[in-house]
Amino acid sequence: MLEKVDLTKKLSKEEYKAKMPMLETKLSCLQRQCREMKIPVIIVFEGYGAAGKGLQIGKLIHGMDPRGFEVYTVKKETEEEAMHPFFWRFWTKTPAKGRIAIFDGSWYRKVLIDRFEKRTKERELPEAYYSICSFEKQLTDDGNVVIKFLLDIDKKEQKRRLEKLKGNKETAWRVSQGDLERNARYREYQTMMEEMLQKTDTDYAPWTIIEATDKRFATVKIYTTVIRILTEKIEKVKKEKAKLRATEVLDEIEEQKKETDMQQKEKQQIRELQESILAKADLTLSLTKEEYKKKLKKLQKKLEILHGELYRRRIPVVLGFEGWDAAGKGGAIKRLTEKLDARGYVVTPIASPNDIEKAHHYLWRFWKAMPKDGHIAIFDRTWYGRVMVERIEGFCTKEEWQRAYKEINDMEKDLADAGAIVLKFWMHIDKEEQKKRFTARQETPQKQWKITEEDWRNRKKWDQYEEAVNEMLLRTSTEYAPWVVVEGNSKYYARIKVLQTVAEAIEKRIKEERK
Repeated sequence: MLEKVDLTKKLSKEEYKAKMPMLETKLSCLQRQCREMKIPVIIVFEGYGAAGKGLQIGKLIHGMDPRGFEVYTVKKETEEEAMHPFFWRFWTKTPAKGRIAIFDGSWYRKVLIDRFEKRTKERELPEAYYSICSFEKQLTDDGNVVIKFLLDIDKKEQKRRLEKLKGNKETAWRVSQGDLERNARYREYQTMMEEMLQKTDTDYAPWTIIEATDKRFATVKIYTTVIRILTEKIEKVKKEKAKLRATEVLDEIEEQKKETDMQQKEKQQIRELQESILAKADLTLSLTKEEYKKKLKKLQKKLEILHGELYRRRIPVVLGFEGWDAAGKGGAIKRLTEKLDARGYVVTPIASPNDIEKAHHYLWRFWKAMPKDGHIAIFDRTWYGRVMVERIEGFCTKEEWQRAYKEINDMEKDLADAGAIVLKFWMHIDKEEQKKRFTARQETPQKQWKITEEDWRNRKKWDQYEEAVNEMLLRTSTEYAPWVVVEGNSKYYARIKVLQTVAEAIEKRIKEERK
């Protein structure tokens, strides 16, 4: 099968530039639809070493909202993973409904690399193939979309790419001895891939072979395939759930709203805080579009390099984003992550806790999402919900939100003591700017999904939130986990300030470690 693949296929630069904007827009729309329809998506990238899996994953996610996916790099089992059944580490990574999981390598390692290196015995293969097909069937039967790509290049092209990577000190670490051995015994490994394709190419989880010699051709084919499969799935779900949606009754539980009683002394303290923190933010700060583009390109390139340095030095980073509704959290996060290696960061959007999360301490779900060494965890809203929305809406007691300041400070200190860089951003706009953005969202069809009645309702409590925010900033901005107030009336200025702050913090830490 693989020997018959035409690896000479190419796409001109002009054709690529003409196709990609439309493909990225379409994919973004489909991602949003999958999220709204709660369709989980699994995308698997397999193939030869240096075939471009990392590159193509980066290209694919460029058209996605980073808050809606996670990328997993599958290597040899860790000691912990080896203590569990083989599929344990993959079941734990399957996406929640409406999210996307992207695998750089996957459960196919067992019948490819592990087989090549003799860790999987030949007698184990029939059971391994059966388990793989069973795993994928269970997922698809439960509503998951499973998209599998095999990136194909020939022996000569692989050798050329491996030598190029190895010849650069910045990328040499990407080439393993195993990659070189599989290139030397290319035909043997190709035969294993052929068998894998034959045994696991099913109607519910088919393989798509990507001719990866020309990177532009590969990118467009990957986009086109994902778009086609997601479109088909969405249409199928719409038909299957038409009757259910027509009769579905959404239960809305209205909880009694509690206004927190404050002593006169506390009120006076808050008024003083307003004068000393948020009120001091200069919301007239701005950048022109030209200035923004120039600074953005430079900072994204710098962050791309620093991200690699973080990984090599095993420095974890925790970034928390809070702010007024429509203040620009999503836009800042997208620009921050746009040029980063998607395998090294996770964006976690935080909503109201579910029943499982409510059964734990409120910090439990955040601890679960903290990064391992060398990775970045980005939170779109954070643990500070306890001292803002939960406090104001009465979802926790006064005693609970008052003691939360110390609990949060202690958690962030633990992170910092473990070597993490911890930064928290408050995206700040004034009330008039928020109204302007709310109105614009309502009047723009493709942005209407961003605005809800709850946003307008929360706006009526602006003064209460302002008091809570000021107190939060005062009590939880520490040397080891500082708050950064981002003047956000100008989206351009706000995005640049976020990127610049992150870059400076990473550079400072690296400089300290070099001493």
